[in-house]
Amino acid sequence: MSLDSLQDKFDREVEKMGVRIRDADQMKVLNNVFDEVTLLALYRLVHKKYISVIGGPISTGKEANVFYGEKDGAAIAIKIYRIRSANFKGMSEYIVGDPRFSSIRKSRKEIVFAWTKKEYANISRARETGIPVPEPIAFDRNILLMEFLGEEERPYPQLRFADLDDPAECYARILGYIDTLFNAAGLIHADLSEFNILYHEKPYLIDMGQAVTPDHPRALAFLVRDIKNINRFFAKHCAVREEKEIFQEIVGPGRFEP
Repeated sequence: MSLDSLQDKFDREVEKMGVRIRDADQMKVLNNVFDEVTLLALYRLVHKKYISVIGGPISTGKEANVFYGEKDGAAIAIKIYRIRSANFKGMSEYIVGDPRFSSIRKSRKEIVFAWTKKEYANISRARETGIPVPEPIAFDRNILLMEFLGEEERPYPQLRFADLDDPAECYARILGYIDTLFNAAGLIHADLSEFNILYHEKPYLIDMGQAVTPDHPRALAFLVRDIKNINRFFAKHCAVREEKEIFQEIVGPGRFEP
């Protein structure tokens, strides 16, 4: 069956289940996103009633596209990792060395599936410790469903575009998130920056597929990079602390940056 035929069959089947597709024509042209594997995974999630509305695109990142959706009237984000154009080598750097995924085979498809599962697990762990992240809902293959952080189908702005009333308070809060991630959730974000933080009254951490546990071979190097990125951004807005001081406060005295 051709991809177009599969797309048409998908549209017919989900319509029978009462699911609305708002931007079907636009979705059809995104062939690098809606391949056969993705359509089958999306169908399974629809069949399990995790999705009642499929809307238009919210954002396009390096590895994934995010679409607006709804589940029984509640807004959700449908994050689809692209299998054919994913940065295979970049993803492998964060998968290899993570003991949670030591059995994963190193094919492109398996890496992408593991990455999706990894982000679901990471945001679940972060949320359990009280860090503001999207609530995870479900995942299947290369699709992750989670809470939509935004209003009226528009996501909250990235930190770099946010109007901060008190930058120093926001800075201290994000440093607290990094500490809690490491010491309570057992995670390092590993790609934290003004691009991966949304802001609406408080900062929210997003894009946690690459987050690693402290026993990852490069965990501390990733932690240092996160601290440097946050300091670099906030240095333009308020006084920042010494990176080494922050690092040692998080990992413990006597520990030095790698």
